Amino acid sequence: MKSFTAIDRYIARLVIVPMLATFVLAASLLVLDKMLRLFDVVATEGGPVGIVFKMLANLLPEYASLAIPLGLLMGILFAFRKLATSSELDVMRAVGLGYTRLLRVPYVLTILLMALNFANVGYLQPLSAYYYEQLGFELRSGALGASIKVGEFTTLKDRMALRIESSRDGGRELRGIFARVANEKGQVLSISARSGRFLATKDSPDTIILHLSDGQIVQDGPNLKTPRVLTFSSHDLPIDLPKIEQFRRRGGKEKEYILPELLKLGWNKQLPQALRNETQASFSFRMVEVVMMLLLPLLAVAMAIPPKRSTSALGVFVSIVMVVAYHKVNQYGQDIGSLGRVDPLLALWGPFAVFAALIVWMYWRVAYVPGGQPISGLEKAFAVIVRFLRKATGVDRRNRRRAAAGLALLAAQDDQAPAGAVHAV
Repeated sequence: MKSFTAIDRYIARLVIVPMLATFVLAASLLVLDKMLRLFDVVATEGGPVGIVFKMLANLLPEYASLAIPLGLLMGILFAFRKLATSSELDVMRAVGLGYTRLLRVPYVLTILLMALNFANVGYLQPLSAYYYEQLGFELRSGALGASIKVGEFTTLKDRMALRIESSRDGGRELRGIFARVANEKGQVLSISARSGRFLATKDSPDTIILHLSDGQIVQDGPNLKTPRVLTFSSHDLPIDLPKIEQFRRRGGKEKEYILPELLKLGWNKQLPQALRNETQASFSFRMVEVVMMLLLPLLAVAMAIPPKRSTSALGVFVSIVMVVAYHKVNQYGQDIGSLGRVDPLLALWGPFAVFAALIVWMYWRVAYVPGGQPISGLEKAFAVIVRFLRKATGVDRRNRRRAAAGLALLAAQDDQAPAGAVHAV
């Protein structure tokens, strides 16, 4: 810590607070958008509510791969914007502190977050993607204990239909039970009962017992002239549970491979070319997303400093658009690289080279060209658009009328004031 001066610690405080706030906000928005759809899916499948939060937890690594760079960008951008608008940056530069020196702490944070994001996209994200698919499979197959929906017919083993009117005590006590059981000979049992409950069996875990109370059984079949009716006070109905399929092993999709596996598959000439394209594109996509973070401090500084006598926040908007658009370009590059239309390395590293050259030029303009402002043209265009909108909506006319009315009121007060009186305006 001795190598970090008071200015470094001051910049660190300015960066960390908005960085963490942006990370939490971005991750929360992405999670909330997915949460509503997951609740709808779980309700449709009749699964437990807790599975929603497990699935959301497995989505966090995927969202973090975009939220971490955005948080880093916004933290550095807001820190240098505050220094620029409060004239503190001019003082620091006047005493000999250049932009490269001021970026020491932001680059330390960048390297730490790069390591975190590398571990995320290289190892944690593939595993979480696999577990997310596994939870979805278990939800659809009933392995999570999906309950029988109250008031609806549920088919079991294609030869048994079950309907429950209502349930109490968390499903332990059932009311208004109706069951229809058929066998291969065409015999049908129609069972109705006032109440019942499910019981597990130790000998056969694939079979449960539905213990019924106060009901009757109607037996019918091709060999019976008239249906038989049996009234009972207690009856046990065995129910064979459907067999649950085993979920596939990890690696069914390219996003489920960790980085060493992608390297082993992507450059193995004995494998099909389609698989090699997919794994090479996935590897390059993950790596450019991590390496791109080295450019974010330079982009943040270039966009954070507005022109003199200006407090425009256009740079904040443009920087977000650039990072998100570059992320979408990488996704498109991964798609066309996986299909083999373009070489996967060129599809991902080509846009990275263009993006890097643009950011380095923008930073060079700000740091080493006197009066250089990479977004000055955008600032002027934005100002023209704002003036046009103000004129179109009549805001300028209203402001001029208010100003004229205020000046007229002050002139009238001056005329009425006694000689020697002084008005403070």
